[in-house]
Amino acid sequence: MAERIDRDQVIGFRLSGHGLDQRVPVADLVDAAACCGIQNSPPWAGPIAFHARVDGVTPDLVDEAVAARDLLLTWSMRGAPYYVPTADAGVFTAGVLPTTERALRHFIPGVEHSVDRLGMSVTEAVDRAEAAVREVLAGRSMAITELGVESAAVIAPGLSTERLRVWEAEGPHAKGQSIGEAVVHFCLRILALRQVVCFAPRTGNKAPFVFTEEWLPRPTVAIDGTAARAELLRRHLRCYGPTTPASFAWWLGVSTGDACLWWDLLEPELVEVDFGGPRWMLARDLDILRAATVPVGVRLLPPRDPYLQIRDRATLVDPSRHREVWKTVGDPGTVLVDGELVGTWRSRKAGRNLQVTFRGFGPLGDATRKRLAVEAEHVARVRGASTVSVEGLDVVPGE
Repeated sequence: MAERIDRDQVIGFRLSGHGLDQRVPVADLVDAAACCGIQNSPPWAGPIAFHARVDGVTPDLVDEAVAARDLLLTWSMRGAPYYVPTADAGVFTAGVLPTTERALRHFIPGVEHSVDRLGMSVTEAVDRAEAAVREVLAGRSMAITELGVESAAVIAPGLSTERLRVWEAEGPHAKGQSIGEAVVHFCLRILALRQVVCFAPRTGNKAPFVFTEEWLPRPTVAIDGTAARAELLRRHLRCYGPTTPASFAWWLGVSTGDACLWWDLLEPELVEVDFGGPRWMLARDLDILRAATVPVGVRLLPPRDPYLQIRDRATLVDPSRHREVWKTVGDPGTVLVDGELVGTWRSRKAGRNLQVTFRGFGPLGDATRKRLAVEAEHVARVRGASTVSVEGLDVVPGE
């Protein structure tokens, strides 16, 4: 019979896996991204997620780590932008890369209508985009719009008359954007997983693309696709276990059936436990799970923090609160107090002031409100604000 695990053990295990049990020194900034990466959408979310895990982090330190090639910003799980350690680039790119046409269509939803109109498979579209991007981007740094325009223009002469008519027609994704440009945009997510392109540090509001091989003069640690997939699943299990193949597939961005390519690799390393039904985890982590306890501390997690990127939402917070935490558009940040999600927060920056508005799921004690006010001050500094105004706590920062 599978061993029964309780919720406190799971919460404690996952929080420690995500580095949310205690902040590490700023010297360990890169290691904080090694667990399951740090998603950076919206663009200011990455530094806030680092702040929840690293003591004394600033956006400048994150940018410096990228400029020094210690951190890499690339598209990864679910086609989202992630900070990952450069040394682990293969795990978060080759380890994510879908290998079948069906899996590619699932990974970049939205492209299927356009490639079907073109009479083209996603695989063919990606291959054509790669050849064009290699011609256009060499030695340059380019924003996605100009890269899409120039790459689509390079691809156009090689298309049949019928395909060219569709390629140059305005597409459904953005006004004035051709179907060809949109297809290139979708394909760039796969080219990031092929380690063809990655992001350079932001310039203003733009995160330009560069060739990965030009951006990383030091070779990254070589890892083949099979080893990368196995290691990616190990990291997922440490952060989100005990889990299921369906939950892993959701996190990765593929269908449950396609996730077998990853899951089957680790079957000898897994052990089944009972957590409201059959769940699996790494056998080597079972003792850590058994001993796990819920940590004490306050964190303001940004929208789409890695801890929240999970299908098993009912373990994190009561289902009645799910629509407040996970929205179709415009997710709020979440308030983590002593292991529990107790509310949401939103911020608005005006000049040098950051206004933070809290919305609790229930009453918050005086001590908790004061801790959250202090945390709001820290988040304001990470956002580049010199002052903070707080609403919803009824305390004055610095009291």
